Amino acid sequence: MIDSRSTEDGAAIRRRRTCSQCGRRFTTQETVLLMVSKRSGVTEAFSRDKVIAGVRRACQGRPVGEDSLAQLGQRVEESIRATGSAEIASHQVGLAILGPLRELDEVAYLRFASVYRGFETLADFEEEIEQLRASRGADQD
Repeated sequence: MIDSRSTEDGAAIRRRRTCSQCGRRFTTQETVLLMVSKRSGVTEAFSRDKVIAGVRRACQGRPVGEDSLAQLGQRVEESIRATGSAEIASHQVGLAILGPLRELDEVAYLRFASVYRGFETLADFEEEIEQLRASRGADQD
């Protein structure tokens, strides 16, 4: 091996190698497979597309473009990969989505949070809205 580098998003490692038989150089790319363990016990590969699809449903009818959704998906994947774990609970994926979605669109955030956190009463929504208002007020100070 001649050289080893991480890709920009940290999802893979590029290695520059030399063939021991012919001496030619070539590049390999190694990716770490990130697994998500669900509440049901099933484990599946992380999918940025699934994250974006879930957030897209929450953003339906909101002024949120595809580029913003793609960037959010990238941020979520980067934050999950930054944990260094090869397997992460689906609950952690949901938590990783909430922060960037809150910054992107508060209404979409409330929609997503209501499903993710299982809001059952109007009081659940009121409490979350109060937290949004409080954090917005703290950001403006």
